[in-house]
Amino acid sequence: MLMRQPLPELQFTHVLPYGALIHDGGVQFVIFSRSATAMRLLLYDQVNDAEPAEILEFDRETDRWGDVWSLFVPGIGPGQLYHFQADGPHDPSRGMWFDGNARLIDPYARALAGDFLPNPDGVIRPPKCVVVDDYFDWEGDRHVCRDLSETIIYEMHVRGFTQSKTAKVQHPGSYLGVIEKIPYLKELGITAVELMPVHEFPILGTNGMPIDRKNYWGYDPLAFFSPHRGYAVGSEPGSQVVEFKQMVRALHHAGIEVILDVVFNHTCEGNELGPVLSFKGLENHVYYMMANGGSRYKNYSGCGNTVNGNHPVVREMIFNCLRHWVHNYHIDGFRFDLASILSRGQNGEMLPNAPIVEMIAEDPMLADTKIIAEAWDAAGAYQVGSFGAHLRWAEWNGRYRDDIRGFWRGDGHTLGDFATRLCGSSDLYQDAGRAPYSSINFITSHDGYTLNDLVSYRDKHNEANGEGNRDGDNHNISDNYGVEGPTTLAEVEEVRLQQIKNMLTTLMLSQGVPMLVSGDECRRTQRGNNNAYCQDNDVSWFDWSLIETHQGLLRFSKAIIHFRREQPTVRRERFLSPEPTEHAQTPEANWFSAEGGPVAWDSGDLALSCLLLAPPPEEDPAGQGRDLLFFINSTSESRDFQLPEAAKGRKWKLFVDTAAESPRDIYPNLNGEKLPTNGGIRLKYRAMRVYVSSKRSTP
Repeated sequence: MLMRQPLPELQFTHVLPYGALIHDGGVQFVIFSRSATAMRLLLYDQVNDAEPAEILEFDRETDRWGDVWSLFVPGIGPGQLYHFQADGPHDPSRGMWFDGNARLIDPYARALAGDFLPNPDGVIRPPKCVVVDDYFDWEGDRHVCRDLSETIIYEMHVRGFTQSKTAKVQHPGSYLGVIEKIPYLKELGITAVELMPVHEFPILGTNGMPIDRKNYWGYDPLAFFSPHRGYAVGSEPGSQVVEFKQMVRALHHAGIEVILDVVFNHTCEGNELGPVLSFKGLENHVYYMMANGGSRYKNYSGCGNTVNGNHPVVREMIFNCLRHWVHNYHIDGFRFDLASILSRGQNGEMLPNAPIVEMIAEDPMLADTKIIAEAWDAAGAYQVGSFGAHLRWAEWNGRYRDDIRGFWRGDGHTLGDFATRLCGSSDLYQDAGRAPYSSINFITSHDGYTLNDLVSYRDKHNEANGEGNRDGDNHNISDNYGVEGPTTLAEVEEVRLQQIKNMLTTLMLSQGVPMLVSGDECRRTQRGNNNAYCQDNDVSWFDWSLIETHQGLLRFSKAIIHFRREQPTVRRERFLSPEPTEHAQTPEANWFSAEGGPVAWDSGDLALSCLLLAPPPEEDPAGQGRDLLFFINSTSESRDFQLPEAAKGRKWKLFVDTAAESPRDIYPNLNGEKLPTNGGIRLKYRAMRVYVSSKRSTP
């Protein structure tokens, strides 16, 4: 009888099959390259060492298994610094970029250390990879697992949130600095932070010198598996790994989820003129979409290259990366930047059910996470309402942003669009069997104006970016209401503040999932810059003095956020019925003209009212739901409103009046004045009132 002989240990039984794997008193280095003719491992002693202390050659006969190179090095462990080098064909005209002198970053590196070092000999010396021990005492932490329908997202930049001196924190601009501001986030009432990119991106240029326009936002990936070293306080290699986990653990302890903005659509290696840092020097044709026989890069990202996300090897890398962040960092969800690129095949064609999109939605290990698509790309793909075939996907709703902005600016014939967005965008999601929470509603994001600037500037002012004000979107659907930029004119400031409160109220009372940009709750400004990607200064940083300067608006923001959290009427898990139900003899959302009659949707008028009924008892067993009555006037004149017949017979109390001064603009305890018995009110121009019924309606 033949006995089966044991195979050599490959150590591919780890969660991640690639990278630097610690075991048996050493480290196994595993990397993919199909076309390399030789592979080397460069080991360094210190972060700033220009040259390696040791170079180890992979034996092609014993250290290569298929297209995977694997080398075990005994006697080293966590903190070890390394690069790879790969020999192979160099023919840029065919897309072959092997360079035996290039120091390459491991695509699976768990952390980077240092920065680009000067390269007087022409050899680029990028940050060094760090061998990481992923052990961390999570103290029993698990994912928060809040339902998406109950989520309120706060988009923020880790550095910008606490970098200003006004933050008065011990660790400004860092993961630990975020921990110091958790009491503020908790009091504000948001349930999730969406962090702008925290995977590694370059701080200095590839020549080791400062770059003209600093990469502040971080949408320029260098290493997908590594937390950004620039947000760590500690100087030891790998400090960012521990500090990031400390931040997540602390946020979870406060009941706040962590969503990462991930950029799997391009890398910082750029096009054919860019440097060889990692993927280019290992298997360029696999990692990127190529054109012109390989001599050019397809550029659906607008950033020079496009990650080949539906190639099996790249698909596996993205898949492993998401699992890495979920299970090593307890991340609760992901927002996929320019996600439509993930819907493109290897030749750039749009796929009806792209493999990577389906894998992300179906993976059982990611089942507790939120997955959100920015459902467009820089080459014309626009999939809002149709991204992916799986109901798990939610989307940034760009239609919501544009329609709400247009309505409150006073654009004609936007009445129907406004009503549709307030009710959850059924035109985009209902026919596909999706729910209102498929729509991530937002009016502002990092990309564009802040909410203050949306009502303070008619034109973008990006001169500080050094591109002649040519960068940034020209279609902002904004207004300044009489003066461009800051003003002391009381009448202009009055309407601006009303508009901010109008949009905050609309955002928080719409069906779907609201996303608020950090600082919009207290009028953070970027001085009219709608593309502050390179502004690592007080243009972008959160000015904490604003919470005192605009404490009335901050009070308003907190109250409207907490109302949403307590009120199931505005966070339904199904679309509102357009027909009478057993619960109510009228539709669940009833729209009326200012006179209380039917709405003439094509009239061009911008004044209307809405009766929104509470959920039926089976959907709201605790009985928290209340009927809501909206009076909305986006015209430039004051208007008289009459109470519709369908809203009579209830006791209505004022909750929001955006035209009133603080503290009479919102009543957190729902104890505002009663609606006049005659049902008539006069509403100021560009204003909104919301009344709440004293109890849930009955059939």
